[in-house]
Amino acid sequence: MKKAITSIILDKRRPLKDGTYPVKLRVTYQRQQKYYPVPCSITEEYSLPANYSFTEEEFQKAQMLKPRGMYKDIQTDLQAFEGLAADIVKTLQHFSFEAFEKQLYNTSAGEDVFAAFDRMVGQLEMESRLGTADSYRCAANSIRAFAGKKALPFSAVTPDFLKGYEAWMLANGKSLTTVGIYLRPLRAVFNEAIATGDLKQELYPFGKRKYVIPAGQNVKKALSLDDIEKIYNYKPTTDSESKFKELWMFTYLCNGINVKDIAHLRYSNIDVDKIVFIRAKTQRTSRQNLKPVVAMLTPELEEIIDRWGNKPKTQASYVFPLLSEGLTPEQERQKIKQATKNINKYIDRIAKAVGIEKDVTTYTARHSFSTVLKRAGVSMAEISEALGHKDLKTTESYLDSFEDDVKRRHSGMLTAFKKKKLNE
Repeated sequence: MKKAITSIILDKRRPLKDGTYPVKLRVTYQRQQKYYPVPCSITEEYSLPANYSFTEEEFQKAQMLKPRGMYKDIQTDLQAFEGLAADIVKTLQHFSFEAFEKQLYNTSAGEDVFAAFDRMVGQLEMESRLGTADSYRCAANSIRAFAGKKALPFSAVTPDFLKGYEAWMLANGKSLTTVGIYLRPLRAVFNEAIATGDLKQELYPFGKRKYVIPAGQNVKKALSLDDIEKIYNYKPTTDSESKFKELWMFTYLCNGINVKDIAHLRYSNIDVDKIVFIRAKTQRTSRQNLKPVVAMLTPELEEIIDRWGNKPKTQASYVFPLLSEGLTPEQERQKIKQATKNINKYIDRIAKAVGIEKDVTTYTARHSFSTVLKRAGVSMAEISEALGHKDLKTTESYLDSFEDDVKRRHSGMLTAFKKKKLNE
């Protein structure tokens, strides 16, 4: 049986924000490849990041036959990591990526949080979930900055540790919302380690009587129906303004669909009088019993599709020209990001032009869809199904509070007897 092959490569599939590329250990086995970040063991000596990343020129210097200065130490470090990986491959009687990863990162005893983060990031990148991978990477970097260590045992992440992290974040000007955003990936890493048997349940630091991750502040994001009407009736002055206004209206009218799902819609998703699709967000996270989102194909939605959709309308083609065939996951991500940016830019201008003072984005459209339905008396269960949520708690976070005049009317009911007395 063929052995797995290891090699150190510069992963040029996707540059980092500083223009460098991550150095990865590539393991190839039975035509399947997986990539793992290469940790830097000389971080403190040269003020290097926790994982290696270089420009092409820098990587070549580290690959030279006789590198000089810092690159000599880097080459030794890279060779040592590849040697460790090669030794693990040799010792495994029956190779599997799971067994290899456990030995590479020594997570069998639930030892290192950052190694588990690296493994999770690698898996997410393998699945082309690049945005989520970024979120996990940012969370790990933030926690690493607080801990001040290259390695962090799971056992060291106690409720007191988490309270200290929260206090440190707040002291550095971060909000409780940001604390929650960074700690939810950490909680997911703990859950994964427990699920795979690498960590005992007793070490879990989250939950009641332990540490509760702070919820984000529920800032009002939804528009009133009057504000929606103002946007709907606005007369665009350019084709771009018209296009991106109507794409925003498409989000609002089509069950609060997000831009990524709009971009992936194909004409095969349109079934006579309905638009039926699986949310991209749930396709990889809920493999069983995936429930499609069903939005009614209203005349308004048909008009938007007729005006801005691809032609001819073949079953296999995308509905809107936001994506094209053959794009890499990173290219897709950039196209969707740009489309979202364009919609947000134009809809915010339009909102200001019609006298709406709050910031308006695609996220506002999704919240407005759910909130308008709530104010119309639609049940929470129906709204949750329309949004494609798995549980009602998620839906509750989307629902804005009723307007003050509605609350005032409700409060007036408490003393309705006064009006009755006046009428007698």
